[in-house]
Amino acid sequence: MELLQRRLGPAFALLGAGLRQLAPFVDLWVRLSLAQVFFVSGMLKLTHWQDALRLARYEYPVSWLDPHSAAVLGVGIEVAGPVLLALGLLVRPAALAMLLLSLVIQISYQQLDVNLFWIALSGWYLVHGPGALSFDRALAQGLATSAVPLAAPAVAAGAWTERIVGPFYRLALRLWLALALAGFALPAVLFPVTTCATLPRLLAWIAATLLALGLGTSLIAGVLLIAFSGIWAMVPADGVTIFAPLLFALLGIGGAGRFSLDAPLRRAVEKRRSPRGDEPHIVIVGAGFAGMACAAGLRHARARVTLVDRRNYHLFQPLLYQVATASLSPGDIAAPIRAVFREDARITVLCGTVSAVDPSRRMVRVDGNELAYDYLVLATGASHGYFGNEHWARYAPGLKVIEDAVSIRGRILAAFERAEASPDSRERAKLLTLLICGGGPTGVELAGAIAELARHGLTREFRRFDPASARVILVQAGPRLLPAFPEKLSMRARLSLEQLGVEVWLDSRVEAVDHEGAVVNGKRIAAGIVLWAAGVVASPAASWLGQQPDPAGRLPVAADLSVPGLPDVFAIGDTALARAWKGAPVPGLASAAKQEGAYVAAVLRARLSFSRAPPPFRYRHHGSLATIGRKSAVADFGWITLRGTLAWWLWGAVHILFLVGLRNRLSVIVGWLWSYLTYRVGVQLITGDASRSYFAAPLSADQGDSAK
Repeated sequence: MELLQRRLGPAFALLGAGLRQLAPFVDLWVRLSLAQVFFVSGMLKLTHWQDALRLARYEYPVSWLDPHSAAVLGVGIEVAGPVLLALGLLVRPAALAMLLLSLVIQISYQQLDVNLFWIALSGWYLVHGPGALSFDRALAQGLATSAVPLAAPAVAAGAWTERIVGPFYRLALRLWLALALAGFALPAVLFPVTTCATLPRLLAWIAATLLALGLGTSLIAGVLLIAFSGIWAMVPADGVTIFAPLLFALLGIGGAGRFSLDAPLRRAVEKRRSPRGDEPHIVIVGAGFAGMACAAGLRHARARVTLVDRRNYHLFQPLLYQVATASLSPGDIAAPIRAVFREDARITVLCGTVSAVDPSRRMVRVDGNELAYDYLVLATGASHGYFGNEHWARYAPGLKVIEDAVSIRGRILAAFERAEASPDSRERAKLLTLLICGGGPTGVELAGAIAELARHGLTREFRRFDPASARVILVQAGPRLLPAFPEKLSMRARLSLEQLGVEVWLDSRVEAVDHEGAVVNGKRIAAGIVLWAAGVVASPAASWLGQQPDPAGRLPVAADLSVPGLPDVFAIGDTALARAWKGAPVPGLASAAKQEGAYVAAVLRARLSFSRAPPPFRYRHHGSLATIGRKSAVADFGWITLRGTLAWWLWGAVHILFLVGLRNRLSVIVGWLWSYLTYRVGVQLITGDASRSYFAAPLSADQGDSAK
């Protein structure tokens, strides 16, 4: 048994994880398919009411109802039930009504396999309810403790039905399908004999035996799903119904239930997956793209994993500038780390600050406490780099964390508010001058978003000045914007920014930043807002390990991303200097960080299982994207470059996919759609201490003193 667990445990774990990911979407697919056929039938009868009355009177009359009442009831079920089923709202009552209607059709009208599959699918939803993508699941917890009449008993009854009746229903469903697949002489009114007879006999007998035993149910259901889908696509429409594959899809993701041979195997695998305390301990420091990818890759490894971060959320940094420019809320681009790994018992999340690492003792210091490790992964990211002028940070904040974005949003919005209140035209001009240092992707996106905010998002909201008169200056030390992109895309970005009204200063060096603004190429620029997007410096991970960093503070790593001389310590993401792409350092992109995290997870899995290590890390460039504003972006994939509207749509799709969590994806889509169609931004909030000054220079000496 132990050998079987060792051999099959990882496969079962991966299969289970895959099914958990697919389950909500399969459930939604089945609900929509079942709802469609009933809804279409109901609408046809509603629009041909005399035919509906004739069916109720002659084809399948109900002895205890007159034909008119039966027709009204039947059409009502066929119209209202599917709508509720598709929405996932009051699914159990809707499923019960559709089940009874299907029984009447099968018994009193015409015996067809499709009716039996409707009954089986409706019964599934009557017993188990809908999946995660439904209103019932989303509202269940709140309704259970609410004051809504009968809500708590209804939720409790649904939970009881799923827990107690569910295993018996799955057993009955498996035996029902097994008998039909076995080809016995069975009454067509009760068994889908026509559909099951289309399957090759050997496959049918094997499937029937395994289904009856409940052994490998998800795998067998998957095979039957594929087989019946192929048959349904090839045979005439009345031979096999699509609802047979749908039923096997539900059985595949739901599993065999308690009364099966799969149940003890699943318990053994889950017991093996549960941490026992003696497995190797992997500590990952940092929950950015690299750290999260590494932790996700170790979900099913035989090890204890501790993920440490100063904050309790994973932040999608590429959209942080949209928080800073009032387009998105912080909650739209951040996901709680614990929620991401809620189902992974082997992964522990610690919210704390790492201050030191002792590689000789294999200890990490977290908030004054020591955390022992067997393997250490440093994914600590990077912070703002001011090229030795760190005192500029007070006057020119950068954009790395949510606090930065919220502070910058407050500065920008407060600048407009103070401009409205100021009677001095010179002071107003200064407040409405925003200078951005750095022409990389962050600087370009910030400049474009601020310009759009001023010209569209705040239009007609101020009375003493036009927000479009705000002056946005983008300063770049080099000869062109976006130096990592091809030159033609850099030119396109510059033209797009200038069309938005942004002043682009190339070959311009920032020489000083203070409370009055900045000095650029010897010229004083009076600016109310100065933002820094010119450089980053890696975390102090190199000093923790006594290693020599590169000029940007990055920690040099070997071909397997381990630290030289410390084979059990790895560095990934912006922390690491990895030369694995055409001899040049791996770029500081989200896709690169995720690749490094996944690679180190593969290395650690190989070490834990004593198997062959993967080949040296090789970065695969998936492309670089930057957006300039409304309908304008640039994309470089090496073999092809895109610009304009197509690149803008691609940029949006990629960023939506990279977000963590369905809620965040939907929220960002809705926010973008609202902003796109209305030219309005939705988060115009100045938060924080009301007495705090958001400006480099106060309006009066008294205000300046009070802000200190």
